[in-house]
Amino acid sequence: MYIDSHCHLDFSVFDSDREQIVASCLKRGVGHFIIPGTQFNAWNKQALLLDDYSTLSMAYGIHPYFLEQEKLSSIELLGDFCELNSAIAVGEIGLDIWPTSLPLEIQLVFFRSQLDVAKALTLPIILHARRSYDLLYKELKNSRFMNGGVVHGFSGSMVQAKRFIELGFVLGIGGNITYTRALKSIKVVRELGSEDYVLETDSPDMPIAGQQGERNTPLNIPLIAHAIAEIRQQSLQDIEYHTSININRVFPNMMRGSRVES
Repeated sequence: MYIDSHCHLDFSVFDSDREQIVASCLKRGVGHFIIPGTQFNAWNKQALLLDDYSTLSMAYGIHPYFLEQEKLSSIELLGDFCELNSAIAVGEIGLDIWPTSLPLEIQLVFFRSQLDVAKALTLPIILHARRSYDLLYKELKNSRFMNGGVVHGFSGSMVQAKRFIELGFVLGIGGNITYTRALKSIKVVRELGSEDYVLETDSPDMPIAGQQGERNTPLNIPLIAHAIAEIRQQSLQDIEYHTSININRVFPNMMRGSRVES
């Protein structure tokens, strides 16, 4: 079955119909969902969802875009929380170079602290990288981080892609690939090895072409897979198989220690 490697089904926008969405996804062949953390005060809600849905896996972390309301002391709790609540990764962490984001110096303190937690727990990371691919690569290289992970929503160049792949990362490919104007991303997807990428929606954000302004959901994973299959001239079965294998490789603790069948 397909796996959505990055969706925020814990967000309140899904509170009214989360169960229906998950059920509809299962009927369309989307069988598992990875939920990255974004804010400290939302970790408990994520963990509680594990009791209700066997098809969810969790990562916990503090997203760089929301740091203004966060305290560095929360990172001191991250390691224990991950161990006690079935974390398969630390994330979503990284750098967000955007006019409304906090200064880079502050972001780097939070990123390095969370990276240290991932290293201590031998967990992979889910990497947020907006206009920061080269800087994050340098940080990972200098820190000798060896646990790999996923570069979420990758839209960089092939040179940048190869650098992350060499560090043990796969690239998260989502809705941007459905836009004909995304020429650089289309070129990269065409050139990637089958072992180098996974599928994601970033629900409720990053809608696919034709759904601008609408709430995105994991129901769009098959449509993203179809776009990739056309770009790469492969079958949907190949896309489904390889991306599932790739997620199992990067996140060996999927499904609370069991493997996702491909």
